[in-house]
Amino acid sequence: MQLKLTARHDNPSEATRKYAEAKLSKLDRRLHDLTLVEVTFSREHNPSIADDHTVDAVVHAKGPNLVARESAPTYEVAIDRLVDKLERQVERYRDKRTVETRRRSQSEASAAPPVEELVDLRPEERPA
Repeated sequence: MQLKLTARHDNPSEATRKYAEAKLSKLDRRLHDLTLVEVTFSREHNPSIADDHTVDAVVHAKGPNLVARESAPTYEVAIDRLVDKLERQVERYRDKRTVETRRRSQSEASAAPPVEELVDLRPEERPA
């Protein structure tokens, strides 16, 4: 997994960046090595907004991109919540790709001809 951290309207501390890397490394077990995960830190400077620290993540997976956003009073809490959301999304994405059978129309599955038994007759029992 390749992790790309960016900041908008704020500069999170180095400790916060390391915390994000440590928490998001949990996803590394479930994602391919070349999967890109973009994480964006942003902050609202409005004092009336209590949850002013926002963390966005986009997982560029093969197929649909997985997107999550979480806001909290601190970046650490937002990262924790974000990782929980992403873990659920990644599990669901993996289950769809590996567990579900290929989708066919129901009419094809039910209209399949029955398999007949082949009986090997001995030469003296064969019809003339």
